Amino acid sequence: MKRILALAVLLFWAPLSWALSPYVQASKVSAGDVPAVMAQVERKLSKAGFNVVGKYMPAGLPGVGVLVVTDKALLDTVRKLGGNNIVGAPIRIGVKADGSVSYMNLEYWLRAYFRKQYPMSEKSVKATQAKLRKALGAGKPFGGDVDTKDLADYQYMFGMEGFESDKNVLIENVSFEDAVKSIQENLARGVGKTSKVYEIIMPDKQIAVFGVAMNDPKEGEGWWVKTVGVDNIAALPYEIYVVNNKAGHLFARFRIALGWPAVGMGSFMRIVEAPSVIHNTLTVVAGGAP
Repeated sequence: MKRILALAVLLFWAPLSWALSPYVQASKVSAGDVPAVMAQVERKLSKAGFNVVGKYMPAGLPGVGVLVVTDKALLDTVRKLGGNNIVGAPIRIGVKADGSVSYMNLEYWLRAYFRKQYPMSEKSVKATQAKLRKALGAGKPFGGDVDTKDLADYQYMFGMEGFESDKNVLIENVSFEDAVKSIQENLARGVGKTSKVYEIIMPDKQIAVFGVAMNDPKEGEGWWVKTVGVDNIAALPYEIYVVNNKAGHLFARFRIALGWPAVGMGSFMRIVEAPSVIHNTLTVVAGGAP
């Protein structure tokens, strides 16, 4: 009877154990202004062997910032997978002026990005996650829950865009080299009130990803992030990627929902214009017409 009861308990709790959250709360560091907090976290990450490729303090969101790093093992995995899996190359860490630190739960994000290819990359993903955990500490996961089985085909609601949506495409029928050059030049010029946070380019595989700061006070990231929740700051920055002859992004009804899965429809309706604003901004950055 005891064995039967134990089995029943395990079966009852099993579905919950397979839910993942998008972020992990790290150990706190000393409070200070955002650059000072970032510097403390950067030292920890560099000591652990991560390479810092970008720093970002989003316009309109005082008291928060994001560090973006890469890890060789994860980069090697992305190189093998190729294609739009390049969006899984950057690792984002959020900081607050009060010393709070959080980072991406890589298993959550990369199950959604690598999809059916995730099993072949699971070993390196978990190794990189363990490295993050050792460098920054591991507290409670947070930010919402999504069943593991749903991440490979994630949609916020039935009929909404997914990782492979046609709406992801910004421009096409250009050479890889021209697309990369256009994005680099436009970000340097501040086209669409944007700037570059990071770039990761693998020319041998014809893939690249850029972190884009959207700095417009009215149409940048500040207004919609305040609505859906600044605690999930490690979702930023938004990215634009190049694969062969196409430049694309992850359409916002997928990308924002993935980063804020616990937010209700009421809050999303308050930022209903965000997907088209982001699409138009990144189209201009890619060298197209909005």
